[in-house]
Parts: sequence; C-alpha cells; structure tokens
Amino acid sequence: MKFEVTILGSSSATPIYNRNPTSQALNINERLYLIDCGEGTQQQMLRFDVKGSRIDYIFISHLHGDHYLGLVGLLSSLHLNGRKKELGLFCPAPLKEIIDLQLKYSDTELQYELIYKFTDAQKAEVILDNSDCTVESIPLKHGIACTGFLFKEKKRLRKLIKEKLEDLKIPVEYFSALKKGADYTAPDGTVLKNETLTIDSDQPKSYAYCSDTMYDESYHQQIAGVTLLYHEATFLNNMLERANETNHTTALQAGEIALKTGAHKLLIGHFSARYKTLNELLDEARSVFPDTELAIEGKTFFIGELGEGVHSFL
Repeated sequence: MKFEVTILGSSSATPIYNRNPTSQALNINERLYLIDCGEGTQQQMLRFDVKGSRIDYIFISHLHGDHYLGLVGLLSSLHLNGRKKELGLFCPAPLKEIIDLQLKYSDTELQYELIYKFTDAQKAEVILDNSDCTVESIPLKHGIACTGFLFKEKKRLRKLIKEKLEDLKIPVEYFSALKKGADYTAPDGTVLKNETLTIDSDQPKSYAYCSDTMYDESYHQQIAGVTLLYHEATFLNNMLERANETNHTTALQAGEIALKTGAHKLLIGHFSARYKTLNELLDEARSVFPDTELAIEGKTFFIGELGEGVHSFL
C-alpha cells in the first residue's frame, strides 16, 4: 500500500527564488490528498507530475494567503480541464465565501460538485473516514483559526503465506476468509490455525501535518507515536521572540516536539524567506531529534518502511 508525501512548497509568507509557499501532495493507496495550496501550487504540480485530476480531497489549514492563494486558480483549471468528479474541500468556513465571490465575479459555474467540510479549530475531530484512512483535524495555536491534519492508515487484512497454501493445496475460495482471520478445516476434519497460514499485516502508518503554530503542547498527545511528523520550523531559535510574536515555531522547538511525542521521523518546513540556505535549520532540529529531514520541494518521502520477510505473500 502506497503512503508517501511529495513536497510542492515549503516557504513561509512569501515565495523566495527557489522556494514556493506551502503545499503538499499525499498519496495513500493511489488516492491523492492535497494539503494546503499556496501561490504557484499548479506550476509545482506540473513540475513534479502531480495530476490534478487524481486529487479527491483538498485540506486547507488556515486562511493566511501562503496556504490558500493558489486554490481558486486550481479549482478553475480543474473546471476548464473538464473535471466531473466531485471534490472534497476541508477548510475554515470563511473560505467558502472567498471562493463563491471569485466564482461570482468571473461568472463561473463549476462543472463538478465542490463538497465542503468546515473544520473547527477548537477541537480535534475525525473529518474523513474512507476505505484507506481516517483524517483527524489537529487544533493549533496561530492567532487565527488553524488546524493541522492527522492521516491514519486503516489496518489491512492478514497476508497469506503463498508457499504454505500451495503445499497444502488450499482452494482459492478460502483465501478471503483466511485473510479475515478464519481457521481452515481440511476435508479430513483437520483444523489448521490461521496463524500457521498467514501473518499479520503491517502496522498502520500515520502522517501528522502540523501547519503554522507557536509552541504548544495541547496537541502532543493526539500525534503521539506518529510515523512521520511534518512540523513548521519557520525560524532558528535565536529568533524565538519573533517566533512567539508571529505564532510560529523554531527548528529547535520542532525537534523537541518530535522527541516528546515519540515521532519516528521529523520533517521540517515553512521556512522564513530570510534563510537563503537551510542547513542551519536542519542542524538545529537534529541537535535534539537526529532523524530529521528538510521538506525540500520535489522530494517524495515514503512514510514508514516495508518489513522484510522470508515468505512470499498474497
């Protein structure tokens, strides 16, 4: 099952010569989820081969322009390209007014249905539940209403051990029941326990997207043990006062959050345009949490690793 995130933009507030405002494309089992949509997102999608037609859901964390100003253009392009499939939009309620106004004065009626789900920045809640994953909103502290998003894989069915089923000549019609945990009763009445024929599927993985926020421990329990934590790291810690004034986090604080929450891996982004290079930010976060990477545009991060086994599985 594919679970990976491609960085489309990693700059904060304003674009810089080699960085665009925030946007990410999350691929879960070949279903695309667009997370934030800053200015230039469409160009980045073209550059990194992220097809808009494959996006089923868009998540907007808050209404600072660097997180949504590319959205109306994207919605319009999907319309012009003939999209008919409905599109889910998870966002603060006032965004509907902004989109409606843009469409009104351009005399545009979208050819597809835009389905809104308004987020509540005051409480965590499940906002999406489909066959592949659940998505929870993460209330953040950023001056205006702002949420992050926690994506959790669904537990998969058990894996069949191919060679054992072949050796025992177990009929194909029993495979579905075995994957669901049933034992197998042979024609002579012998009962073969499920655990001798299958193994448990991989543990579900998770991805936490913590958009703009000042340091705040209120959401730490919700993201505890996450497989990959994306956290904003706008400033170096020598600018902590500025970070607090603007409701942002430093790279050092991002590392501390990953450590305290038991994250498996940390990805930092939302870098201030004042930093032409990012090595200092990376080094600062790694001084606390070594398994940290930069959200470099165009780079795809695979969330969790596949375990190695000695059998072939079905």
